[in-house]
Amino acid sequence: QVQLVESGGGSVQAGGSLRLSCAASGYTNRLYYMGWFRQAPGKEREGVAVIYTGGGSTYYADSVKGRFTISQNNAKNTLYLQMNSLKPEDTAMYYCAARSGYYGGDGSWYMADQYNYWGQGTQVTVSS
Repeated sequence: QVQLVESGGGSVQAGGSLRLSCAASGYTNRLYYMGWFRQAPGKEREGVAVIYTGGGSTYYADSVKGRFTISQNNAKNTLYLQMNSLKPEDTAMYYCAARSGYYGGDGSWYMADQYNYWGQGTQVTVSS
């Protein structure tokens, strides 16, 4: 099993920055992909950024490209999301997610149902 615990959320004004962290424990050596999803009230969960833990390839939603950066610290089993130039539309609950193995079938990085493990979430609120 794998446990994921997020931290770093909070409230910030538009244009500000936050850094989210996700501490992974358990059988982390089996994880191929780790990333961040978010869900705003009344909306579906959407992929924000994902990293392939084996080679470091990264994937981003168009809405965050150039503003958010995903990174990992393998020695500490920690995943990060640096969020700059935050906008009110970034307000959401942010979840850390992880997948063991490659994506199945027509699966892709931004599909929430492709991930085996989830954290409890951390709230990010951006005010205008």
